[in-house]
Amino acid sequence: MRLLLFSLLILFSACQPSERPSPTQSRLTEIPRLLDRPESTRHGQEWDQVQNRYTQYRDQILSEKEADKALLQLAQLFTVEARVTGEHGHYYPAALQTLDALLDSAPDDRDLTFLALTTKAGVLLSQHQFAAALETGKEALEMNPYNAQIYGVLVDAQVELGHYEKAVELADQMVAIRPDLRSYARVSYLREIHGLVDPAIEAMQLAVSAGLPGTEEAAWTRLQLGQLYERYGQPQKAEAHFLHVLTERPAYPFALGALGRLELERGDYAKAEKWLTQAAEAIPELSFYEDLVRLYQATGRNAEAEKTLNAVLLMLQDDVASGHQMNLEFARVCAELMHDDRRALEYLLREYDQRPDNIDVNRELAGLYTRMGQTGEAQFHLRKAARTNSRHPELVSLQSEMGVDRLSAN
Repeated sequence: MRLLLFSLLILFSACQPSERPSPTQSRLTEIPRLLDRPESTRHGQEWDQVQNRYTQYRDQILSEKEADKALLQLAQLFTVEARVTGEHGHYYPAALQTLDALLDSAPDDRDLTFLALTTKAGVLLSQHQFAAALETGKEALEMNPYNAQIYGVLVDAQVELGHYEKAVELADQMVAIRPDLRSYARVSYLREIHGLVDPAIEAMQLAVSAGLPGTEEAAWTRLQLGQLYERYGQPQKAEAHFLHVLTERPAYPFALGALGRLELERGDYAKAEKWLTQAAEAIPELSFYEDLVRLYQATGRNAEAEKTLNAVLLMLQDDVASGHQMNLEFARVCAELMHDDRRALEYLLREYDQRPDNIDVNRELAGLYTRMGQTGEAQFHLRKAARTNSRHPELVSLQSEMGVDRLSAN
């Protein structure tokens, strides 16, 4: 009789729904830190608000009071801080760790799961894990096909993988759901990819007008508009927009770096150094240090160039260690700063294996093979780079050098 009762008890227990593990019982063994912001990136009350939100989310997670929601909000805070501070190696892994803890706890709230997957896909994009981002984004899309944010993630993933027709289709759906800064910016990117430079500028102007002045998002968008003007031969307009950013968001590092790059192109090395040094002191952004290496090399300051180049290589290695795919960035450093085309080719071919249809990767390969005198390979990649009728200046220059008409390159 006792054996029968014991067996029934086991059976009854097995039939009961298992208790869902709390987020703190899953993989989140320690809540990632919030790093202190440099003074130039605090922007008044913004930094105080960030610290207060971090403390609130941390306390909610530890007390398990609305912990699921707090985990999502903490991850989203980390993604913003990554861009504001340039501390990618800390914040992107922290965001993924936090999101995985949430997803592993299998929240009952379907909307929360959707937002967690969408945010995770965005972080994977930032780490250049484009195929993984696409798969995660598709999983989120199945849960909610009516949210504009997930379409933005999917547009970016398809663009990076070179699936441009699919990206256009997704961008159209995004704009139809929510015409705003984010959707207009993606329309601009796609227009530029397809050689529609003036319409690309118009779309980015719409994105700028849709932004809230002073926010990081609005500053980034105006920066993109300035870079469009810079890329297509209108440096004075570019400079005006970079300076405008600084009136709305003082000491914005990416605007400082952009102004430094403009002065570097003009050959005004004193002004370039002033802007670039300010930018590099604010955040550890790779491009600022790369431009400083170019400046030091151009002015014969070889010891400073070597020291800064070593810092660039350490930054790249740190990014790789924290989960970034950095083959394209390594290739550019090897080719442009170290003048090591063979090593650059190794990195570019690794990137090509992952993204054979991306026009930027193919353009880089076409340029590198041209410098190396491998005409057949250069022409092959040039055709792939030109298949969207892009008018990127580097592509147009290569086509002219090789005697290839833009339209016949398809």
